[in-house]
Amino acid sequence: MAEKSGFVPNVFQALAHRPDEFRAFFAYHDALMEREGGLTKAEREMIVVATSGLNQCQYCVVAHGAILRIRAKNALIADQVAVNWRKADLTPRERAMLTYAEKVALNAQRIGEPDRQALTEAGFTEDEIWDIGAIAGFFGMSNRLVNAADIRPNDAFYMLGRG
Repeated sequence: MAEKSGFVPNVFQALAHRPDEFRAFFAYHDALMEREGGLTKAEREMIVVATSGLNQCQYCVVAHGAILRIRAKNALIADQVAVNWRKADLTPRERAMLTYAEKVALNAQRIGEPDRQALTEAGFTEDEIWDIGAIAGFFGMSNRLVNAADIRPNDAFYMLGRG
């Protein structure tokens, strides 16, 4: 990671003290976030930033906001999505995606067929709907773990994708 980005993200250092958990965490992270096909990598990061904002996870908003800026090639989108995705410059598809992701993050027990139907009408496949829920759910856990451990974002994340 240090070779790729020039630094080791603080979350890597924090999780490294439990190698089995580190490997399991990043294996699932990579399975969700680096998967080919379906949602774009920018859409995946947008879900992370929106749900992390809702969960008030500074680390994930800042770190994944940097990745979103890079993948979306848009210096403004991460800040818009993190603060209030409803006021961000989004497509109808992205709005449908984040509506569902928010419900997974905050009220998953209330999800029903109308929620999935709205995504189908927005053009999402069954696999993509699963991915939206899985990413929002995984980062709900991640947000809570990072907040509980008081892991702060690396300073380097703040400027990535802004210039």
